[in-house]
This record gives sequence, C-alpha cells and structure tokens, in this order.
Amino acid sequence: MELIEKLEATKAATLKHYDLSAAQLDQSYAPGKWTIRYLLHHLADAETVLYDRIRRVISEPRQVLWAFDQDAWAANLNYANVPLDLSKRIYAAVRDSVIYYARFNYESKGHLEFVHSETGVRTLKQEFDKVAWHNAHHLEQIERALKVS
Repeated sequence: MELIEKLEATKAATLKHYDLSAAQLDQSYAPGKWTIRYLLHHLADAETVLYDRIRRVISEPRQVLWAFDQDAWAANLNYANVPLDLSKRIYAAVRDSVIYYARFNYESKGHLEFVHSETGVRTLKQEFDKVAWHNAHHLEQIERALKVS
C-alpha cells in the first residue's frame, strides 16, 4: 500500500535527523522559524496527537476532535530543553503504531468520519494521509535548514 510505504520512508528519514550534531540541530530553515531540534520535537508531539485522533475515529466515529496549538506546546513543553532522545523514542513507537493501524483500517474503515474543531468533517483516510504529508512537509524544512549553514 502506497501510504504504508510513505509512512515507513518518512519514519526512516526522520529518525536519522535525531542523531545530528548539536550545531546542526540548532539550524533553522529561515529566520524566525523553528530549529531542527524544535521540528523534531514537534514531529513527535504531532504524531501523538494524530495517532490519538486515528484511534478515536476507529473506536468512536463522528465525535469532535480538537486542534492543538503547536506554538503553545513548543513553549510550554520546553522544546529547548527536552531530551531529544525522548522525542525520538516517542516518535518511533507512535509511528510504528500508526503503521499498524493503517494496515488494518486505511481501506476498510477509511470512510469513518470525525469533526475537526477547525477544519470540519474529515475522514479516517484523510487523517492517515495527513500523518504522511505532515512528516514529509517537516522533512523538507529540515533538509532546507541543513543546507543553510
């Protein structure tokens, strides 16, 4: 399945970046934008939020699921000081779980709906696709940051 391939590929590419040097982790892709370190913490946190939504939709479709304020998470969860290895392990474990549920639910239950608090009615399939897109989007930013030195 194409989605599983994307999820596995973005996982492999992302995990490599958790092992960058401190100097590389502090690079940003543009002035005023998050550093690679922040992007990696954000990927771990966003993965947990999206995974929670996926499990809720499978278990209890048609409920309202709330957006999260990524900037508040970064500030209040202290991305500058959280051990990167902690986020790496969270990201890897949750991504494995997303892949597991995608294998069994993407096609068979992809039609299940939920209401996103900001974007309205969405489907399970769309949320799985969002996981892959979101990760790829931030990998592009990380690659740009690594070229800015």
